[in-house]
Amino acid sequence: MKYLITAILAAMVAVPTSAQTLPKPPSAAAIAEHRVKTWTVLLNLTSVEQQQAKAIYASAVQAEQTLHEGEKEEWKDLRSAVRNNDIATIDQISATLAQSMAQSTAIRAKADAAFYQILTPEQQSKFTDLENQHVGPFDLPGGPGGPPGMGLR
Repeated sequence: MKYLITAILAAMVAVPTSAQTLPKPPSAAAIAEHRVKTWTVLLNLTSVEQQQAKAIYASAVQAEQTLHEGEKEEWKDLRSAVRNNDIATIDQISATLAQSMAQSTAIRAKADAAFYQILTPEQQSKFTDLENQHVGPFDLPGGPGGPPGMGLR
């Protein structure tokens, strides 16, 4: 019994250390593929529409990944400014990150706009209905009292 308890405790300690390896983030193509698969089910996309959507979303995801890669140093500097109570730097970096968030929002919105244009009128109507219901591959519903989702998030 004593050995069983020791083995269980050893296993519990070993689990957190083995879980420290982070998985590799998905590629832009894989993210686009996931979005297109979801929209294909929801909107019954044709193979031509699927190919067009993959190109639209792969390009958008790549642009967002590039944008976020550039933010890494800003986030590091922000954490340092917080530790140093450097209010001016916090304000400056926050403004820079806000601009980056605005660029990310524009990238996504432009991709959604391009995607919307390849849809038939029937699909556009269904897309709008789904968007109003906060349904989509990466939609972020606002929840009670929160802002509505905006297409593919």
